[in-house]
Amino acid sequence: MQNVLILIDNLSIWKPYYPTESILTASDYLEQTFEMNSKLVINLCDDMSYNSEGYYCSLLATARGHRVIPTPEVLIQLESGAGTRMDSSLHKLCHSWIKKQGIVDDIWYLNVFFGTCTESGLERIAHFVFDTYPHPMLRVALNTKSKNQIESITPLKISNLTDDEQTGFANALDRFNKKVWRNPRTKKIPRYDLAIYHDPNEAVPPSNKGALAKFVDISKKLNINAQLITEQDLVGLMEFDALFIRQTTALNHITYQIAQKAKQADMVVIDDPLSIIRCTNKVYLNELLVREKISVPESLLVFKSNPLSFSDIESRLGAPFIVKIPDGSFSHGVKKVKRNEDYQNTLNDFFSRSAIVLAQEYLPTDFDWRIGVLNGEPLYACKYFMARGHWQIYYHQNSGKSRSGTAEAVPIYKVPKAIMKAAIKATSFIGKGLYGVDLKMINGKGVVIEINDNPSIDHGVEDAILGDELYHRIINEFVRNLNRKHQ
Repeated sequence: MQNVLILIDNLSIWKPYYPTESILTASDYLEQTFEMNSKLVINLCDDMSYNSEGYYCSLLATARGHRVIPTPEVLIQLESGAGTRMDSSLHKLCHSWIKKQGIVDDIWYLNVFFGTCTESGLERIAHFVFDTYPHPMLRVALNTKSKNQIESITPLKISNLTDDEQTGFANALDRFNKKVWRNPRTKKIPRYDLAIYHDPNEAVPPSNKGALAKFVDISKKLNINAQLITEQDLVGLMEFDALFIRQTTALNHITYQIAQKAKQADMVVIDDPLSIIRCTNKVYLNELLVREKISVPESLLVFKSNPLSFSDIESRLGAPFIVKIPDGSFSHGVKKVKRNEDYQNTLNDFFSRSAIVLAQEYLPTDFDWRIGVLNGEPLYACKYFMARGHWQIYYHQNSGKSRSGTAEAVPIYKVPKAIMKAAIKATSFIGKGLYGVDLKMINGKGVVIEINDNPSIDHGVEDAILGDELYHRIINEFVRNLNRKHQ
């Protein structure tokens, strides 16, 4: 874990708390010389208004290459009185809690310490506030209305905390960075800290439990402290040097939000936000690949405002053809239509979620190729066979049950050159991250179906050829980027 500095106005303020060598006065921090490194600076100065010593602590921490909470941007936003609005689910949660507690005052207050609160049931509200304004101590004024409860958000001063508030703050700080208080268990200090984000309840996750365990184990062998984290652990995201997202990504989703947050904090991120933007929308991806003269299925855009008829598409693509919603994954939002009735039913469904859908020619094959690409180099190759009796790899039944076809890992040298060339070329226009390119071999050409920014890596499937070496290469890519950043 990176070294931690806690900045306060004077040392006497820390008397109610456990002693720690991490404490430093603001003036000492400003006057000392620091090298560029990965220190985490927690700024607890009472006055952090513009041009104050507290403000300059956050500003110079940024210049020194330290991670700091709060950042100068957050301080400016809070000083300007910038507010925020919760979404409908948080409105309902908050209002329900208000009624249950019998709060009748027009305005009531919630203290948020490092994204936590002592009020049971309002943890999601505290997380939301901290995600919006990452600040150690905030006081949130709320009203008792059914919507738009947040009236204002202002910083708290550590010198003004009551005894109960001091306890709440100390507990929150301890959870936020336990190693402020505890010595390492071993003398060997990890080079870096890697957060592996996943959703244990995801139906079809990008990595199974065996693969996640492998990532953690291989990281340890490379002297990297890798931790599996979930949505409940995001309050401590800034403690890490890098983020590896192992949940299916989407733009209007927490995966994109945390990728963006981590990138803004100068963390090394896979999947990075730009890759998520480029890969998760099939309309964008199709336009990009066509422009770069990469073989893709013949495609047409269908607009909700003026949709093409079934016969219009059939004349261009033949029938049956495929209709896709732009941001579907794992075969969700993909339909094969044979008749006008199928087409109209599909449009009615898909247009409720997107103003544009993609129609593509149907290219039946026994299997799809998947080429894993890491930083422009092939990582693994697999054949994904269609689900038995179905035309897709995944068969999602109306009952809610799903099944998939078998998979077969293939040595890189046995992959047809046309497939490998198309995969590598396609990812060169996306970025330098980790991608999975789905292709079909059609008339001797590698035809790109889609590019996944969050490809499947399951223990026993994609690692069948390389074994532990596959995990080693991925973790080593994090190390290489982190080393380069800290040179």
